[in-house]
Amino acid sequence: MNKQEDEQNSYRSKNSANTIKLRNWTIAWLISMAIASFAPRFIWDFNTAITIIAVLINLGLGLKMLIANRDYLRGLDEMQQKILLEAMSLALGVGLVAGLSYELLEDIKLITYQPEISHVILLMVITYGVTVFSGHRKYQ
Repeated sequence: MNKQEDEQNSYRSKNSANTIKLRNWTIAWLISMAIASFAPRFIWDFNTAITIIAVLINLGLGLKMLIANRDYLRGLDEMQQKILLEAMSLALGVGLVAGLSYELLEDIKLITYQPEISHVILLMVITYGVTVFSGHRKYQ
């Protein structure tokens, strides 16, 4: 094998390891979120100490997931980094602007229901996905 093939194999193996690490921390965080959300009601009858511990574990796993995401991004080539960072920044901006406007609609009585954070998260996920897809198509 030549030097270029060695570098490609090294990049692929590092990228694969970072992807697996990110996947595992994301799954752990997601499971801890489900436990912190549902276990107080269905398992430990709103025991305050256990609930606080569950939330703290969720925060810790969320931090580890963010670090894994940072490592994943740093391991990508410049084009992939550009696509994903643009998608993340647009998703954050859309979530912030739309989320605040959504809350404002309820405050000024233009909607009668309580705005839900899940609606804003769904909008951010869709924005991120569409932006990543269009970024890949743009730079093909």
